[in-house]
Amino acid sequence: MKALRHPAAQIGLAAIGGIVFGLIVGDWAANLKFVGDLFIRLIQMSIVPLVMASVIVATGSMSGTGTGKIAVRTFKWMIGFSFVAAVLAWLLSVLIRPGAGMEFTAQLDPNLEESASEALGWQDTLLNFVSTNVFSAMSTATMVPIIVFSLLFGIALRSHITKTGDTGVLTFMDQIQQIVLTMIRLVMTIAPVGVFCLLAALAGDVGFSVVSTALSYLGTTLLGVLILFALFVVVVTVRTRLDPRSLPSKLTEQTAIAVTTTSSAVTFPTVLKNTVEKVGVSQKVANFTLSIGLTMGSYGAVLNYMIVVMFLAQAGDVDLSVGQIALGMGLAILLNMGTITVPGGFPVIAMFLATSLDLPFEAVGLLIAVDWFAGIFRTFLNVNGDTFVAMLVANADDEIDRDVYNGTKTVVAEDIDLDEYRDVMAQADRAD
Repeated sequence: MKALRHPAAQIGLAAIGGIVFGLIVGDWAANLKFVGDLFIRLIQMSIVPLVMASVIVATGSMSGTGTGKIAVRTFKWMIGFSFVAAVLAWLLSVLIRPGAGMEFTAQLDPNLEESASEALGWQDTLLNFVSTNVFSAMSTATMVPIIVFSLLFGIALRSHITKTGDTGVLTFMDQIQQIVLTMIRLVMTIAPVGVFCLLAALAGDVGFSVVSTALSYLGTTLLGVLILFALFVVVVTVRTRLDPRSLPSKLTEQTAIAVTTTSSAVTFPTVLKNTVEKVGVSQKVANFTLSIGLTMGSYGAVLNYMIVVMFLAQAGDVDLSVGQIALGMGLAILLNMGTITVPGGFPVIAMFLATSLDLPFEAVGLLIAVDWFAGIFRTFLNVNGDTFVAMLVANADDEIDRDVYNGTKTVVAEDIDLDEYRDVMAQADRAD
């Protein structure tokens, strides 16, 4: 009974109940849709202030720490693998088409279809990244110009803090972020009701295809995670010349914690300890690379976010232009970066992506319902991917002790000061 108190379990049960109810009552379930729509609107309501505050706080808090060769190599590998994850997600979504079974009988908003099918030139696309009036962009939830403004504001704020030492504005924005996060937590208390109503209406509309599309979405995500994991192993083996057969025993402990908690933050101390003591990466490289990877090395998240974009487009029968696909990949990667992480969990991220790309929201409830499973896949790759990147970064400067990796030498990791990583761990925990 204690397990039923967990939000994920409650949402899962509500999802099953909603689907069964919708299949039984059929079209009548559409009468419940307004409750689900209300839940979605409550989430949408928080997106703009949350994204602005999060980006400004993250950018304004940056300092010059961590520059040099280790930083360059870390960012190179992380951005490179993130790009590969986004492209792989697009390819798998095109081949498997996880959202294709969602054929809504309800008419989509013509404005959404028109804006989604309209192909802009690259000059116009870039020009639209900057708004002449940020308040206008906020009122219409046009997210990319809001992010650009927030990035510039955060950079300017960092410069102001450096010159004056006054952190008042940064503290104020951080308080706004925390308050909006509290709002989202309050909204998520009614998530089981919202998900039940959304999926009841959806199942009543499209029938059993709601189940097959959920499985297709999870299957696509799992397949992408396995392919990326295999790619990581191949690249690490080729670059380091270490025996890959030793990896399972070194990754087992952190993998078990990752998949049972679905939290990179909770797993972080174990990852740091194992990367030094079992893999042989130097403490210096492990400290920097894994700390950055906690918020920037979420390759499973990049993969999943891009699949979400394609799923929503396919579910609504919206043809994305090349520019919109590229923008979707860019947003998936940016959401993974520490400066543009959108805290608050998957529902906020799914709505952010739908809003940014003018995609229909009808199937978001289904994604929320199965996100606990997707979260297992994401966290598995996020956690182990960070260890692989640390190995690649350390290998370039001969900072891997091969005797430790081969088990012929024992080292002890330095004591981990969890307070030092408190803020970045909290951000990563919200982003998984």
